[in-house]
Amino acid sequence: MSTSLPFGTCPVAMLGDGERITLAHGEGARMTRRLIERTILPRLGSAVGQYELNDAALLSMPSDRLAFTTDSFVVSPLFFPGGDIGRLAVFGTANDLAVSGAQPMWLSLSLIIEEGLPLGILEQVLESIKRAAQEACVQITTGDTKVVPHGAADGLFINTSGIGPALEPPVLGPASIQAGDELLVSGPIGCHGLAILAAREELDLRPPPESDCASLWPLVSALHAADLLQHVRAMRDATRGGLTAVLHEWANACDLTLRIEESRIPITPNVRGASELLGLDPLYIANEGTMLLAVEPRHTAPIMAALRAQSPGDQACVIGAAQQRASVPVIVSRVTGTPRPLDEASGVLLPRIC
Repeated sequence: MSTSLPFGTCPVAMLGDGERITLAHGEGARMTRRLIERTILPRLGSAVGQYELNDAALLSMPSDRLAFTTDSFVVSPLFFPGGDIGRLAVFGTANDLAVSGAQPMWLSLSLIIEEGLPLGILEQVLESIKRAAQEACVQITTGDTKVVPHGAADGLFINTSGIGPALEPPVLGPASIQAGDELLVSGPIGCHGLAILAAREELDLRPPPESDCASLWPLVSALHAADLLQHVRAMRDATRGGLTAVLHEWANACDLTLRIEESRIPITPNVRGASELLGLDPLYIANEGTMLLAVEPRHTAPIMAALRAQSPGDQACVIGAAQQRASVPVIVSRVTGTPRPLDEASGVLLPRIC
């Protein structure tokens, strides 16, 4: 997407002048107010609830234990098969709360807009944010808008923070994983990273990979409702670094070796084909609607049933288990049947995926 300006950068151009964002839209005066009142609020609609436009939102706490997270989204391109930067911002932050054992309830939304961004693109992203917030059952309670000079950003950056009440009993975390615990994945891996790569590089992949960008709260909520969350040692959304990054983090936390079976891991045919074509390993590729769980083995069956009864968990499966510490933290049995160390990535395979 090109955001070059066909006109001068006069900061007093009005909203309808070329339908592009100008520096004046970020200066806190009349044009900022017009941008918020005419473009942002009407499109977010019910996603902002009844909150007033004050400097801070007043929230009624339903619990004395709250989870709080923040994230920034700088994905390129802004739109990709299966999602866009707005959908990604809402679900990315809400999912961080969900896998931490908290119910996502409130989000802040800060927009950093590059001068010259077509107004239509901003409107499209805002509509997507509204739909995603409704799907995730969260309200946007406060926010901010800044405009930076042309060339200082890549069209649009978004920062979101999320707050939600912690569920009881709490998820203990990866340090609680024990030998014999089983490792589950909630769905196919590698979809998001390859969708971004294909869109960015304009790869003619048919069918094109689609991002798995989705809310994980239905899965966590189902486990909580079935009184199964207490049997989950750890949960994590496998975003940057994919499954491999999560497995290494967990292995270091629990001082065990985590072993997975490649043949058990769900991978869609188009992701598998694209990975082979490009020389990539799906185990290292980012996801945005897939999580990894470590669970007590005697409760694996009911947990699997609860996950598979919800979207996006209908393809959940067991992919491995924890065992006593060996010489390496993570082992993968490839399709050839030979166990091999699964090394942690030393760099970024696919930059700007979230």
